[in-house]
Amino acid sequence: MNLNLKKPIVFFDLETTGINITHDRIVEISYIKVMPNGTTKENTIRVNPEMHIPEESTAVHGIHDEDVANERTFREIAVSLVTEFTGCDFAGYNSNRFDIPMLAEEFARVDVDFDFSKCKMVDVQTIFHKKEQRTLVAAYKFYCGGDLENAHSANADTRATYEVLKAQLDKYSDLPNDVEKLSEYTTHTNNVDLAGRLVRNDAGEILINFGKYRGQPAAKVLREDTGYYGWIIQGDFTQDTKRLFTKIKLGQLQ
Repeated sequence: MNLNLKKPIVFFDLETTGINITHDRIVEISYIKVMPNGTTKENTIRVNPEMHIPEESTAVHGIHDEDVANERTFREIAVSLVTEFTGCDFAGYNSNRFDIPMLAEEFARVDVDFDFSKCKMVDVQTIFHKKEQRTLVAAYKFYCGGDLENAHSANADTRATYEVLKAQLDKYSDLPNDVEKLSEYTTHTNNVDLAGRLVRNDAGEILINFGKYRGQPAAKVLREDTGYYGWIIQGDFTQDTKRLFTKIKLGQLQ
């Protein structure tokens, strides 16, 4: 089943130096931009992370330091990515928990503005786990009837994710062919920041979602614990999370 799109959607996958969003870097991004008329644009970009790629990460995606030594840095490609992605929604596999926050952090790190809050995000893994509880390789086998070759390469995983979502729409008659509704279906929580450190409760109040203040109103905590904001700003949190804590502290976000 082809996707019912109101605007373009970008299927993408990242290969990185590791899984720590605040410290690790992108070494490869692959995306397929699907237009409402069904045409696609596909691209894979190697990125110089400006740091060593740990051997355990290379063992997963096969990219070594020498493979990216002469590639452009993320700073050098960021503006072109913004141009390509503006006006699009996003889809990926485990993207809401990892790829979207990682990409947002890379943009913030080089001071390039891209507002993900204006985008709908469809996480194909969430659909799969809610329906079948398996991995991308198993998802591809289950839905598409084939073996996923070159698993853990960004391009193969991106293509597989796109094919799996179309197959999921064919298989499940109750799954809406609408990006906004798919985004709602694949959202785990009412996240305020991309990393899920801040969430909204049913009443719309912003709560802290980690640590000793988990479940408490963020504005109240920032008022009563005068050192907490400084700890957040100096801590190991994404720039997106820090920015939203700042807006809450200044009364710009409620």
